[in-house]
Amino acid sequence: PRKDTSRDEDSLAEKNPESSNLFEVVRLAKSAMESVVDDWLESYKQNKETGFLELINFFIRSCGCKGESPCILRSLTESCTPLCLRGPFRAGFCELVAVLVQRCQYSIMYDEYLLDNLISLLTGLSDSQVRAFRHTSTLAAMKLMTALVRVAVGVSLHKDNSQRQYEAERSKGPSRRATDKLEALLEKRRQLQEQQDEIENMMNAIFKGVFVHRYRDMVPEIRAICIEEMGNWMQNYSVSFLTDGYLKYIGWTLHDKVGAGAWERPWPGRGVDNSVEWWRSREVQRDREGLGAGLETLSLLNLSCSHLGRNMEEMLTDEDCEAVYPVVYASNRALAAAAGEFLYRKGVAWEKGRREGSRHFFRLLLAFFIESELHEHAAYLVDSLWDSIRSCWGDQEENALIEVLVSSMRQATEGKPPVGRGPGKKVFSARERKTQEDDREKLTHYLIPLLPQLLAKFSADAEKVALLLQAPRYFKLSLYSSGRLEKYLEQLLAQVREVVEKHTGQEVLEAAARALYVLCNPEFTFYSRVDFARSHLVDMLADKFQQDVAELLQVPPRGEEVYSMAATLKRISIFHNAHDLTPWQLWEPCFQLLHPTSYSELPLQVVVPTMTCLHFSILWELAHITGASPKQLLDLRRKVASFCSLCQSCLSDVDAGVQEQAFVLLSDLLVVFSPQLVRGGREALQLLIYEPEVALQSQLAGFLMDHVFNHTELLGSGGYWGDDEDTEGKIHRLHQRRNLLAGFCKLIIYDVLELSAASDVFKHYAKFYKDYGDIIKETLSRTRQIDRDEWARTILLSLQQLLTEMLLQHGPGPGSSKAFLEIRDLARRFSLLFGPRRLHNRQALFDMHKAGIKFAFQEPAPSGSEFGPLNLPFLELLSEFSPRLLRPDKKVLAYLGKTCQARLSPQDQAKRWPPILTYRRSLISLDDMGLDTSQDAMPRPQRRPDSAAKKRRLDGEGQMPHSRPVWEIVGVALLAGTPLSARLKAGCQLAPETLSQTVPLGTGPLRPRITAAFRVLPSLRNRISAILSRTTWVQ
Repeated sequence: PRKDTSRDEDSLAEKNPESSNLFEVVRLAKSAMESVVDDWLESYKQNKETGFLELINFFIRSCGCKGESPCILRSLTESCTPLCLRGPFRAGFCELVAVLVQRCQYSIMYDEYLLDNLISLLTGLSDSQVRAFRHTSTLAAMKLMTALVRVAVGVSLHKDNSQRQYEAERSKGPSRRATDKLEALLEKRRQLQEQQDEIENMMNAIFKGVFVHRYRDMVPEIRAICIEEMGNWMQNYSVSFLTDGYLKYIGWTLHDKVGAGAWERPWPGRGVDNSVEWWRSREVQRDREGLGAGLETLSLLNLSCSHLGRNMEEMLTDEDCEAVYPVVYASNRALAAAAGEFLYRKGVAWEKGRREGSRHFFRLLLAFFIESELHEHAAYLVDSLWDSIRSCWGDQEENALIEVLVSSMRQATEGKPPVGRGPGKKVFSARERKTQEDDREKLTHYLIPLLPQLLAKFSADAEKVALLLQAPRYFKLSLYSSGRLEKYLEQLLAQVREVVEKHTGQEVLEAAARALYVLCNPEFTFYSRVDFARSHLVDMLADKFQQDVAELLQVPPRGEEVYSMAATLKRISIFHNAHDLTPWQLWEPCFQLLHPTSYSELPLQVVVPTMTCLHFSILWELAHITGASPKQLLDLRRKVASFCSLCQSCLSDVDAGVQEQAFVLLSDLLVVFSPQLVRGGREALQLLIYEPEVALQSQLAGFLMDHVFNHTELLGSGGYWGDDEDTEGKIHRLHQRRNLLAGFCKLIIYDVLELSAASDVFKHYAKFYKDYGDIIKETLSRTRQIDRDEWARTILLSLQQLLTEMLLQHGPGPGSSKAFLEIRDLARRFSLLFGPRRLHNRQALFDMHKAGIKFAFQEPAPSGSEFGPLNLPFLELLSEFSPRLLRPDKKVLAYLGKTCQARLSPQDQAKRWPPILTYRRSLISLDDMGLDTSQDAMPRPQRRPDSAAKKRRLDGEGQMPHSRPVWEIVGVALLAGTPLSARLKAGCQLAPETLSQTVPLGTGPLRPRITAAFRVLPSLRNRISAILSRTTWVQ
């Protein structure tokens, strides 16, 4: 039979009236809440500790805890209903919290004790796995937040009034101005500002500590409490809460079908029309970055456009439409397609009554593409609009229209979204492939006669020509012969030749070379024509180059001759990339130009294309070396060695462009002729493997330091985007530096350079994280897969190099300098890379600690130094890796003792140097907490829970994996003053006097108050334990 709870409550009130007074008064609801709160405040003013313990007991008993029992945790496994769910008590409970804040808003609220500790208590209880704790503490925290919002609104109004009075008094003339009044108003405004900051800190602590975790709680009632109270905050303090940072939680909660009860209760002061208008104006703006809710919003807008037509134009303002337009460039294709449909309907459907609807839309589309400053890639715009306007292409415009035309051809023939949007590969059905082939044939028939005309019309415009030369890639080229269109092929080849002769731009020449490459396919019947045209063009370039080389080696060139030769070499180098120019024997004349005897007189603009020609000449010779004789292999190896030596000498050139080109070509060539060349059954090419010398490896690393990690224009890390700077140029230079770094990292990954060479890259991981973080992180991941032990030694070497550089620059000193803290932060990042699988990293970490200890005592202490051995601070860096050790591997502590005895004198061994203490503490800290870290690495067997076990887990019942007595939860919350979610697993067993040293307190405004609490409340733990040890849990 069920116990009579009312009789037990009355008996408990008689036994302990002080601790039960507040709870009983609220439960019986026989007194006015204002008088109850005033009486409690009088007792609180007389003794803060006693008064606050009474408030704690009120919240604990409101969770359903009462009676006497030696074991509280036993009742946690039983079904438990919080008393705040009952109607009368819930109303009194909420009223008590509101009246408490109202009565304290002028003095006690800012005493740095009551509300701070109350917030910490509620935060800790809301993180419990017991539903009664979470429900009651969440309701109290949300009502406390609502009361604080009302106080914040009042303080804000007082501050604004004070500001207006100050400005009015200040605007008076000097004779009428009252200086004393100005000072008083200024002091009042300062006090109000401090109060507002204090209240906002409290609200922020509640929001981040309770709301962020409980608005998605598994219990629908708890979720409804959070969202309902957020509506009150937005209504009362819209300036702070009607922002994207809070509206996103409303958007996410709209998909909560179970806890939708909060939306059934209308928010005060808002009708249906006002709510829709209020939400629409913010949702259109916010959903530019959203996916789910943004897609639903755009779908609703498109549906409205299809039904309402021109009436929708009157409902949506220009600002609303301008907020939707840029979404066509979003990375999510579904969202971008919805925005494209809206853009199409806005331009065409709303102009339905006009004869020029489609033409007018294209004018608007071109204007939008030209004037848009958010994106420059037409492919994304075409992909967004493709589903809506697939049959509407046909106008001939310049610049933007040509780019749109080429992008539409690619979309029609390939059907693939642009890079970064959608999956990398898409499997098409037979019907889709048939549609693509039909589209390809139609556009080929239409554009083959027009392409030579367009090239002739825009032949002087490099940008347009480069775009038009991409068109043959998407043609069905067999139509040139089957459709009897050979005359247009002749015209196209003539235009390509004219473009190559007229232009020297990189993009135009690459497009021309690529177009000839597409046409030069031996499978086509017209291959002989295209090959003849290509050979004729290359003959012309090669003859001119040979003539220029002969003149250059005899007579120093003049300005016009240098420009002509540089242009010819540039054309040849670009064509050499796509076409095999080996029959023209360009190796010897190019190598003569770069010979040391003539290199000093060679113009700089000629060096780079000459090096590029040599590079591609080697690669084409390697491509044709199948079944070659040893003599041919030796000849090719000689060319590789000569070219590498040439690039090595160019690394010390005075021109930065020559150095970078030499580095890029050298890194690519070393990767090609690395040990991976013989894989896949190519053992005959073993003779071609080229291993760089030590001097070359050092020179490559030095180049990396000078050109990649030694620049002042830090776009991401520490730099700024100045309006007076060439932003596009800075981005281009950053892209070049990223390519250089990627080339060096490839040398390490493909086993060209030793893994230890990666230390020059790893040590810049934190400092240049925003510029090169993705490249360095990928290199860390790849090298870890190659050799985990060597990878760990390389990380250790990186830290050793950084510490040595710091000591050389700043000398020995305490480990609190900014440079040392940056190195320690890097060590912390490195430690995270070892991951949770400790068994895989066990040996590497153990060897790493031993090597680190040896390095720390490697150098003796400087004479007269009080900081110990020179490298001793390295132990602090090594302590960041201690948590990754398994418990049996803590024997490195003994190795540390042996090293100290061997390297230090008895006098020095007696000294307590901070690095040694920090490292020892990191090795024994987990043992002191009683945690068996060796179990973290062992896989735990899991079994499928039965229905009863699953039901208990969903109801919040069952034994918690890291349960602690209630006095520990309350005591730690009161003493620490910070959320407990990350500290209940390790901090509850510690004594109060050591809690401040082990629990990170952060740097927020609560830190000085917590420090004071440690001084005045060391005995509070025992008192809380004595009060709560006699309690039980009731349903």
